[in-house]
This record gives sequence, structure tokens and C-alpha cells, in this order.
Amino acid sequence: MSKYIFIFFFAIVISSCKNEKQNETIPETAIVKELSIAEKIANAHGYKNWDAVTEIQFTFNVDKDSTHFERQWKWFPKENKVEFIKNTNETISYNRNALDSLTTAIDKGFINDKYWLLAPFNLVWDAGTSLSKPTKEVAPLSNNTVNKITLTYSNNGGYTPGDAYDFFYGDDYIIQEWVYRKGNSPEPSMATTWEDYDSFGGLTIAKSHKKLGENWNLNFTNIKVVSK
Repeated sequence: MSKYIFIFFFAIVISSCKNEKQNETIPETAIVKELSIAEKIANAHGYKNWDAVTEIQFTFNVDKDSTHFERQWKWFPKENKVEFIKNTNETISYNRNALDSLTTAIDKGFINDKYWLLAPFNLVWDAGTSLSKPTKEVAPLSNNTVNKITLTYSNNGGYTPGDAYDFFYGDDYIIQEWVYRKGNSPEPSMATTWEDYDSFGGLTIAKSHKKLGENWNLNFTNIKVVSK
């Protein structure tokens, strides 16, 4: 009788050990995928909140010396709809899926202005691009040693094919300045700061971009982010 009790007890111990080993197994859902540098930069600027955004309003301004230029936009990303507020009495609405000769010209301005507003997101949005490995380099404007990554566009498609952008960012993945190189030329076509950051609907946006030694400021006003 005692032999059967011992066998029964031994079976329980083995079963218990098996259950403990099963409980130690890490479920697949617990395995976290390492984010890419592009994703880390985008997330640092609020990309994790992008899916909830239904509308963005902003005014794109360029102030140079005594001159002022601006364009005012409303964008409904889930509908791919854009409104260009030409003046207080005229608004041109169009869908980016159905462009004609008039709206294509307007859309070039929208893409340019939106790119300045949300360039960190384009690191993960845009197809037909290549992204360099991050390096530590001296930033051209601040002369600080920071992180650098280069986004290069293919020669096919888009309004400005073949262009390259050098992003200089801190260890917090926030962009501090960038260099635009038209057609991936070795020499910079433009270099500006990224500053005056503020939060709008969970998106972290640089409201001001300045050139070194010039009375030039590309900036955003009337920013509004609507989320569902």
C-alpha cells in the first residue's frame, strides 16, 4: 500500500515541476521588438499618438528681414483631404487621391509645409527611401557633437526625387537641427535649427527653424491638432 502512495506522490511532484517550467515560458506577446532609430525619433515627437489625429490646422510662415510669407492649411489625414485657406474669403478644398492641374500646384506647397511640420514622422512614413546608420558627428550650426542619421529619397516619384536630409538629434531622439541637400549633393542646400518645441494633441512640434547668421525664420503659428 505504501508503495502505491509513494508512486502517487512522486507523480504529483513531477506534474508540479512540469507546470512550474511551463509557467516560466515567456509568452510571445511579452517579447518586445527593438525599435529602429527612425521609430525612436518619430516616437520622441509623438508618433504614437498619430493614429488618433483627425485634423491638423497650421499656418506656415517665412520671415526674412522685413518680408513675410505665409500659407494656411487644414488637413484631414484620415480622409486625405486638404483645405488651403487662400484668404478670409476663399478656401480651396481638394482630396489628395484626385489631383488636377490646379490642385497639384497647391499640393506641392502643402507637401513642403507639412514636411517641415512633421518631418520626424516621414522617417517612418515614406517609401522609396534609404536610411543611414546613426553616427556621432559635429552638428553644423551648434558645433555640438550629437547623433546624425541621413534620409535619402530615390530618384523616382515624389515632387523632389533624389533629395537627402541629415538629421542631427540628441540622446533623447529630439531633432536639434538638420541639413537639406538637393539631389543628394555633397554640399548643403540649407541648414536650419529645430527649436521652440511645444506639444499639440500629443504631437511634439518644433515651431521655429532658423539659419545661422541670417535674419530668417521659418515658423508655424495657429497650430491646432484634433484627435478622436
